[in-house]
Amino acid sequence: MPSVPRFRGPFRTDERARGAYAEAAGIYRILPRAVSLPADLDDLLTLVRWAAEERVPLVPRGAGSGMGGGNLGEGVIVDLTGMAGPALTVEPQQRRARMRAGASLGELEAAATPHGLRLPPDPSSWRWATAGGVVSTNAAGARSVRYGSVRQWVESLTLVTADGDVTTLRRGGHHLPTCPPAPLPAALVRFEREAGPAIRAAGPAIASHFPRTRKSSSGYALDAYLRSGDSLDLIIGAEGTLGLVAEVDWRLDPVPPHQAALRILLRDYRTIEELATRLVELGAASVELLDRTFLELVAAHSSEHPTGGSIAGIEAVLLIELEAPDPEQLRDVSSAAVGIARPLALDVDAALSPEGTARLWRLRHAASPILAGLPPGRRSLQVIEDGCVPVARLGDYIEAIRRAASARELAVVIFGHAGDGNVHVNLLPELARAGWEREVAELLEEVTETVIRLGGVPSGEHGDGRLRAGFLERVYGSEIVSLFQRVKASFDPLGIMNPGIILPSGEPPISRLKAGATATPLPADIARALREIEQSGGYARSRLEIADSEQRIADSG
Repeated sequence: MPSVPRFRGPFRTDERARGAYAEAAGIYRILPRAVSLPADLDDLLTLVRWAAEERVPLVPRGAGSGMGGGNLGEGVIVDLTGMAGPALTVEPQQRRARMRAGASLGELEAAATPHGLRLPPDPSSWRWATAGGVVSTNAAGARSVRYGSVRQWVESLTLVTADGDVTTLRRGGHHLPTCPPAPLPAALVRFEREAGPAIRAAGPAIASHFPRTRKSSSGYALDAYLRSGDSLDLIIGAEGTLGLVAEVDWRLDPVPPHQAALRILLRDYRTIEELATRLVELGAASVELLDRTFLELVAAHSSEHPTGGSIAGIEAVLLIELEAPDPEQLRDVSSAAVGIARPLALDVDAALSPEGTARLWRLRHAASPILAGLPPGRRSLQVIEDGCVPVARLGDYIEAIRRAASARELAVVIFGHAGDGNVHVNLLPELARAGWEREVAELLEEVTETVIRLGGVPSGEHGDGRLRAGFLERVYGSEIVSLFQRVKASFDPLGIMNPGIILPSGEPPISRLKAGATATPLPADIARALREIEQSGGYARSRLEIADSEQRIADSG
């Protein structure tokens, strides 16, 4: 590979650095061609212009906690976490925050909380997930049932295009006027000439073909673009395929001063649909689902019982979070929620204090350490982990997952965001069993077909990545996918920005796995360190530090 001229940040092609970046959250292990950590915006521009000249693919990456494989590839990894400059600034009077793409939501919370502010969408990976990563996947979380995904909280983005231009995309227009006026970046000129008119002309087809789910991180957001007229909305959720996000401006919201929680035990998971719908209408901030498979896992591996008693007869648990500006209103909304739930529930447990709320919500996080600590012969794999269906079809979807998994004797753990119809599934295949990869591929195929039949999307909040890209033509149809291709060609005519993501490369989704006999070999200490990150949720750890510190330990030994 030719060297990168004038690149001041680390640029590594050695085996250890490449190995340290070969995995992320999710199922894949793919060795990149090289690893780069731009020192600042000028460094990033140098890298992009070099990549365009050399026709080298770039794979943007933050903490590496994305599950769909959009942060892995055979090109040059662009780790944005080391860029210089202030990580973030908060403007409390304007309720705004500006962040570098590589700064984390955990850093944002620490800076905003003293001002009584927050970014309402709360991905479970918020402690380490970076601003660029959550924007690029249109991430969401438990509170998104009330506050939506990150899309509506983004005020502006600084974008580095595939041409090596820098532009600021803002709500209400492409970019701010400059003095003297700057020309429109080439990517936006091409878009307005080639893709924009075609999208606007296809408005009726987009309206009829885009699934009517409460949230979506699948495909390019042509529907959001038509509503707003802002090209900003195409970049959000594009997973770095249309350019590299360098900075994000957020709109913030006051932290509600009073919160309550409910734990609802259900004997029939079919009642989830009615309960979730009515609780969302009431204004619940979160409506979370823990399926029987989740309860069984916790009961079998934890000394703390998942529901405080026997789980016999319990098909699901709903965890509800309620918020209000004053105690009286909180009591009223809590009473109304209990009144909705009690006729359909085996039991309802309510908590109005912060301590009681934390007690009820501990169950939501109980499975993570268990899944991470499975014995070597069984691995938790996130394969059908982000399907989103209309809430009225949630029961059908859960039943289909259970049935398809049972037919292949594949253990699953099901949980998710019931209020949005968004279900996460962890598969637990026995790696010593011959043909498990084929069974997993068949399960992905069958369950994805079910998602489509029920009017859903393969990804509600994690992005398509490479895992779900091959299914999008079945979801949207060829006319809409041809518009996706026009958008991609407008912004990235050379195809160097994260190829194979959203628009597929033709490679089977169940391939190049991090688990199993066919996994690409890595240095033993690197593989061990990456497994520790996966098990502990240590995604904030520097991968170059892994490559270098482990080598120093080996050398000193």
